[in-house]
Amino acid sequence: MVRLRFGFILIAMVLSLFGGRLIQLQGIDPRSYAEMAAAEGVEDVVLPASRGEILDRNGEPLAGSVAGRMVVADPDMTQDDAPALATLLSNELGVDYFTVLDRLRTENSHFEYIARRVPATEADRVLALVREQGFRGISLRDDPVRDYPAGEVAANLVGFMGIDEPLAGFERTFDAQLSGTDGRARFTVGNGHRVPLGERSVTKAVDGQPLRTTIDRDLQWFVQKVLEETREDYRAESAAAVVMDTRTGDLLAVADAPTFDANDPTASPESDLGSRALSDVYEPGSVQKVLTAAALVDAGKVTARTRIKVPSNLARQDRVINDWFDHGTIRLTMAGVIAKSSNIGTVLAADQLTAPQLADYLSRFGLGRKTNVGVRGESRGLLHSGESMTSQDKDRIAFGQSLSVNAVQMTAAVNTIANGGVRVSPSLVLGQATTDDGTVVGTEVATKERVVSRRAARQTALMMERVVDPEAGVAPRAQVPGYRVAGKTGTAQRVDPDCRCYDGSFSLSFGGFAPADDPRFTVYVVVHNPGVDGGGGSVAGPVFSRIMGHALSKYRVPPTGSKPSRLPVEW
Repeated sequence: MVRLRFGFILIAMVLSLFGGRLIQLQGIDPRSYAEMAAAEGVEDVVLPASRGEILDRNGEPLAGSVAGRMVVADPDMTQDDAPALATLLSNELGVDYFTVLDRLRTENSHFEYIARRVPATEADRVLALVREQGFRGISLRDDPVRDYPAGEVAANLVGFMGIDEPLAGFERTFDAQLSGTDGRARFTVGNGHRVPLGERSVTKAVDGQPLRTTIDRDLQWFVQKVLEETREDYRAESAAAVVMDTRTGDLLAVADAPTFDANDPTASPESDLGSRALSDVYEPGSVQKVLTAAALVDAGKVTARTRIKVPSNLARQDRVINDWFDHGTIRLTMAGVIAKSSNIGTVLAADQLTAPQLADYLSRFGLGRKTNVGVRGESRGLLHSGESMTSQDKDRIAFGQSLSVNAVQMTAAVNTIANGGVRVSPSLVLGQATTDDGTVVGTEVATKERVVSRRAARQTALMMERVVDPEAGVAPRAQVPGYRVAGKTGTAQRVDPDCRCYDGSFSLSFGGFAPADDPRFTVYVVVHNPGVDGGGGSVAGPVFSRIMGHALSKYRVPPTGSKPSRLPVEW
């Protein structure tokens, strides 16, 4: 009985001690103990948000996140070994030695970043090396790393990330949507441990939202492959190709050659790290003639059968205009002018439009203004206003000189004819998204504008069919077996930006659509400065044929079975 009483007394004494200590901590002097803990240090930790994926139109990833780590240091444990540890970390992680040295020596801190978004395997290797050499105070935290599973596919549009920020493409333009908001955790620590009664707060991370594009990843891959083969075969400086859904304006492929691997952008020249299809401008050459022809038909000035007597050359104010082929006086219809790509015939027909009228039509086709599809660095090109356009300018603009375009602009312009005379603004984003400058873009905000009548567009399409006719036109190699094709070649002199003069090189292009009588896709190809002789029909035409044929097959578009245009080209 005595032993039992003694046991109860002992238990009561222990509980009294615990109770007294608790009262002291929570009631009598909590502030002093919190201040003591705070004096030891506060650990402020970032809880990284997962970055939103960039997807193609079918939900296939163009950019995503994989397991990664942040490398962090506890300066209270790294100060003594800071120089040697900074050397190791800078060599292994590629971070700046002096920045790391300062962070390893930070006073009154238990948490400093050394490197972020390090691939998990690399971070684990570095941590093992740190411990192997006897260093303490380095640890790892989860920190997702950006990954581009398609590599080069659509890299010109998607862009890439730096260590701590987006540097190019959609990654940068739509960073606010993709990045989300990092969370934070704040803990009071003492002697390397969290203080139970110290500060403790957690704000959860908000993950970024995905960006769904109009790009078809598989089609983009094929177009890039064909384009790079073309560039190499023709020893060209660069090339671009665009595939547009005729009815919706969705850009299914926007390809450049050369391009780069988004997983390793530093391996490529800076000039390759963007989208030439939107940033590079050039004179469109004779593809422009179909826009002039559509304007003339819409204005009631010509029809496809209008007869034009085309002399061997045409003396105009400051120079003589020639055709690309030698001839005497020939008799061409307007369809023949397009089929044969006659500069002289186009200028004579365009005499029936005033400069302001021509400028107005071309502006409504989208020339001289940005497409605003959400790609940084897009060029607006050059188009004279009607008031500033001289008669010499007008002559040259009518057949594709003295103005400049980018490849997506020209695709949308040609697509206007395919779409029955209605220009639908091109889109690279499914739905809608807001760019870093506050512009809302995407298919939900795409606009439609009637540029020419349905009748004018239809007549122009019939004229364009004669371009690929082996008996009448200059680009039979642009045909797609089994389908009716409407298109137009372009062979344009290139301007040297230094001397602002033609430098003897050319941009060769072909733009068109199929099936010609029920268009499904518009494809535009341009090859800059090829190292071999040729024109738009012989160089860009076959590329168009391969891309268009693949797109029609992939999307299972059946031939219409109707007969192609037989408009007369001569009279």
